[in-house]
Amino acid sequence: MSSFPAVRGRRLRATPALRRLVAETRLHPADLVLPVFVREGISDEAPIASMPGVSHHSLESLKPALARAAEAGIGGVMLFGVPLDEKKDGAGTSATDPEGILNAATRAAVAEVGDALVVQTDLCLDEFTDHGHCGVLGAGGEVDNDATLERYRDMAVVQAEAGSQLIAPSGMMDGQVAAIRDALDSHGFADRAILAYAAKYASAFYGPFREAVQSSLSGDRRTYQMDNGNRREGLREVGLDLEEGADIVMVKPAMSYLDVLADVAATSDVPVWAYQISGEYSMMQAAAANGWIDLDAASYESVLGIKRAGADAILTYWAVDLAERLTGRSAPERSIR
Repeated sequence: MSSFPAVRGRRLRATPALRRLVAETRLHPADLVLPVFVREGISDEAPIASMPGVSHHSLESLKPALARAAEAGIGGVMLFGVPLDEKKDGAGTSATDPEGILNAATRAAVAEVGDALVVQTDLCLDEFTDHGHCGVLGAGGEVDNDATLERYRDMAVVQAEAGSQLIAPSGMMDGQVAAIRDALDSHGFADRAILAYAAKYASAFYGPFREAVQSSLSGDRRTYQMDNGNRREGLREVGLDLEEGADIVMVKPAMSYLDVLADVAATSDVPVWAYQISGEYSMMQAAAANGWIDLDAASYESVLGIKRAGADAILTYWAVDLAERLTGRSAPERSIR
């Protein structure tokens, strides 16, 4: 007579080799994209206080950081430019200056690692405006959607001219993907792909990022970023971006919106990415600094969870660290208890 119980799930958890063999979800370094902040007016790497382990880079310190990322085998880098305060204005004009910090950094990155990594550029005005919003303002102080699209068109062309291989509009303006696609195509850049921040939610977890880009924002972005409670609307926004020609769609943030990510992954016929944002990263860094969690284990588990929910690739500040650990050990559960 068979002993009870006949079905024993633990059989397939008995050894590291068995667990590895039957794993349903796996992380690979190529799944990971590293966000990188390049700041004007500094001569060396400068740590960001609210994001331990993350720094502002100068154009010179950017090069070894890119080389390390390429050596780790990650999929790409997402560049953010941080201009001098005195170069910020209402229209974010330094965003379309070919010699502006983001465009200069893009050229440097393409020259350094363009054959090894996908060099990607964030397309948004918040870093470049003196009011900190993602678009230009109308007479009443509101963000003018259609006037902003004209700025986005110009930004896309300048970024493409600088060598960006994947242009990523993150401002959540209506029609931004269509406007950028038209601008790129009409200027001879039909080969450049668009990563749409398609379902981007207003979030309390963006705080450290605001320091990282030295945002001048007063108020909030709730008239254009999505409401936290809206799940179906996330699918609607993704659908609109797909109709407009998005090559990849993204859900941001990741942690609190895994249901939206899973919905999108179940229906999208293009790659689906997610962004593990600054607050998610900084919370775990702080907990680890206090000895409350094992950072290696928690960072791996958090990114694996995003992959399990359906992300084909993940933007994470741990991209290089995770990639180095994935390739430097025999099993990804090295430090998991």
